[in-house]
Amino acid sequence: MASQVAGINPKILIWARERSGQTVAQVASALNKAASDIESWESGDAAPTYAQLEKLAYTVYRRPLALFFFPTPPDEAEPQQSFRTLPDFEIADLSAETRFKVRQARAMQLSFSELAEGKNPAPRQITRDLPAVAKAKPAHLASAAREYLGIDASRQKSWKSTAQALASWRAAVEDAGVFVFKDSFKQKDVSGFSLYDEEFPVIYINNSTAKTRQMFTLFHELAHLLTHTGGVTKRDDRYIGELHGHSREVETFCNQFAADVLVPSQALDKEELAVSDNNIARLARIYRVSREVVLRRLLDMNVLSEQHYRKKMHEWANDYFEKTEDDSETRGNYYATQASYLSDTFARLAFRNYYRGAISLDDLARHLNLKMSSVNGLEQALLQKAG
Repeated sequence: MASQVAGINPKILIWARERSGQTVAQVASALNKAASDIESWESGDAAPTYAQLEKLAYTVYRRPLALFFFPTPPDEAEPQQSFRTLPDFEIADLSAETRFKVRQARAMQLSFSELAEGKNPAPRQITRDLPAVAKAKPAHLASAAREYLGIDASRQKSWKSTAQALASWRAAVEDAGVFVFKDSFKQKDVSGFSLYDEEFPVIYINNSTAKTRQMFTLFHELAHLLTHTGGVTKRDDRYIGELHGHSREVETFCNQFAADVLVPSQALDKEELAVSDNNIARLARIYRVSREVVLRRLLDMNVLSEQHYRKKMHEWANDYFEKTEDDSETRGNYYATQASYLSDTFARLAFRNYYRGAISLDDLARHLNLKMSSVNGLEQALLQKAG
């Protein structure tokens, strides 16, 4: 019979479980143990075996094994600190996997700081040059943001696919000093999130959603960063109705800003404001956006009612995951997928540091969150992506 591991700190076990957003019953189920066993570990009356601790650390909590022997929990920001405008019940709903991705994003910020020696490598930073407040008019800031990013309506209408549209918007935001990563989220109702930092603001986008949805998420989160807050974009935004004061102002502002960047009101002619399904679909094709974004613009412009907006959103729910021929470009190719997930600026910076001898191959793999044996394959995929 395997022996229990000595020296585990029960307080760390409780901390790690609570930070993962899991209950005792969920952890017990993951380990195929009784809930009473987990409770005994957390009270210090018993302890897991080494094999159980490994699974608990690496699979269930996704933490370093050594952490469980620390005298006190590490100093780590709580989700409430990162996402101040999200209500408590929405934060409680964040899955263990989503919380892990937030920790990954913080690790990327630290890697960025280390690789860039503490200074944002972009020549200009939109979060400094266009500071915003939630009470500002979203249309005015959206217009300023489009001008800052160098993308006008005529250029937007020239894009041949949603893939080109997303790549162009993403590159423009990166050039403006905000670093955009993608990943596949198991929690499908989370479209993405952002973490504000004065030097290294980051946006994470759920690649499991349609590209049109990813564009909306990009600008919803950019709005958060412009107001110097972190945020989460949810599939269902009815939680905003539960918010009050500043938090509600920020979330409403971010939605309106995103819609106005993607479909600027000044570019719409009067005949384009028809509420018909055909006209909404036509505008979505012209601007390479989802029908939801067009609906939201019409809602913000008081052309349709909140009731009509909700009705159509329910009818078009599948748009959230809609895949087109654009969405299969990296399917089945691990390295191409990883290359598409990484911020281009971050990847270039990491490899540049490696080739000038500032970091080792082991350091490079650590920054890229890869095994050393996978670095060459990723580099080839990045070169193909750039070419």
